[in-house]
Amino acid sequence: MSPMAVGGPALFLGDGTPCVALVRPELDVNDPGLRLVAEQAGVTPEEFAGESGIWQVMADRTDGEGRTFELPDLGDGEAAVFADELLYALAGKGDAELELADGVIVLSVTPVDDDRVALSARVVPPAGAQAPDPQTGPLDVELGTLPVAELRDHVVEFHRSVV
Repeated sequence: MSPMAVGGPALFLGDGTPCVALVRPELDVNDPGLRLVAEQAGVTPEEFAGESGIWQVMADRTDGEGRTFELPDLGDGEAAVFADELLYALAGKGDAELELADGVIVLSVTPVDDDRVALSARVVPPAGAQAPDPQTGPLDVELGTLPVAELRDHVVEFHRSVV
């Protein structure tokens, strides 16, 4: 659950790799680093930044297989509801299965003990997803056993960033 700097809301599930991330990058065209990279690429900062503010899903497994794609129809409200459902699942004592964007991410939460939960996810790029990754089928990711308190704090922080 180590979020990298994306400049927007980010929910990282996992502890390094494997992981599943839901991010909405916000790129500042006035950032000196972005301006330098754009200049080196021979484009304007606006062209380089492209469409900022579009939700993206990234999933990686330890075997190197992964998926990355955009969810242009996903709104902050849906991301907030997903976070609410995850918080509810973390507070419960039974197994839970959560869905985001009609099954694009299906997250399974299984309590291990009072302090830890096991997470697994199925990530399915939606039909017609614009993806730099040529693989379009489902990807199952075992995210491991994570501390509930740390995960809850991260989800609460994510929830605050989208409401």
